[in-house]
Amino acid sequence: MRHATRTAALTVLLVLGGVIYTLVVGSLPALNQLGLGFFSSQRWNPVEENLGGLTAIYGTLITALIALVIAVPISLGIAIFITELCPRWLRRPIGIAIELLAGIPSIIYGIWGLFVFAPVFRDWFQIPVNNAVDGIPILSTVFGGQINGYGILTAGIILSIMILPYITSITRDVFETVPAVLKESAYGLGSTTWEVVRKVVLPYSGAGVIGGIMLGLGRALGETMAVTFVVGNSHRLTGSLFSPGTTISASIANEFAEAENVMHESALTLLGLTLFVITFIVLAAARLMLLRLEQRKGN
Repeated sequence: MRHATRTAALTVLLVLGGVIYTLVVGSLPALNQLGLGFFSSQRWNPVEENLGGLTAIYGTLITALIALVIAVPISLGIAIFITELCPRWLRRPIGIAIELLAGIPSIIYGIWGLFVFAPVFRDWFQIPVNNAVDGIPILSTVFGGQINGYGILTAGIILSIMILPYITSITRDVFETVPAVLKESAYGLGSTTWEVVRKVVLPYSGAGVIGGIMLGLGRALGETMAVTFVVGNSHRLTGSLFSPGTTISASIANEFAEAENVMHESALTLLGLTLFVITFIVLAAARLMLLRLEQRKGN
């Protein structure tokens, strides 16, 4: 049994090492020819082998950030409602709905976003907001540009809907692990529900909440099909959230099978390596935050 379990553990390390090796080797031609300028250039012309990954990297980070800004408060609110305020007869239906949202394939979200959400978002949000901020410095840039329903903000909203059930489910489960005696003691001292949540539930379950948020962030960074449908797939970098853009995953999905030359394929592989590094940094930051929380509790 010892040898079998050790082999299973080593297999994971071998697979991870193989993935890293493949990405690094495949990225070397692009790194050797383009250098670090690849990460600061937004020009993407495979025919002339003038390739830059700045637009895709920016799109990946900004859509994930938008998704977190929208999904985290809503997820925490749902989890608090289910565990602290929701009637017993309503908890199960809401829990089932959350699980169903988590089980919907990403391509379904993409199709829904393309044919249903994008037109409604364009007519009822993008156009009114664009008209309202016309001529206002900064705001006219952020909410200006091409208005067609697709773009960075649309992709971020779709991502927020996708990661919301994951964060909610984990947060709810973590909140339920808080000992009832702690909450009852706080209520006995005259605390309100909000005070119990803020001073008892959240401090006790902080590590789990952060873990759920990081899991949602990882899903948002690596999502492919849903984003590909609604982000616009443009390698032009603009300051507008309404304008089309692209992400690392969307660029790889759209172009890898039709890479025109070795440099094009290598550049796409380098984008994949960049996404791997970004994900690793996010996970490492999450682990450091969890360690600090545990140290504070120990003190």
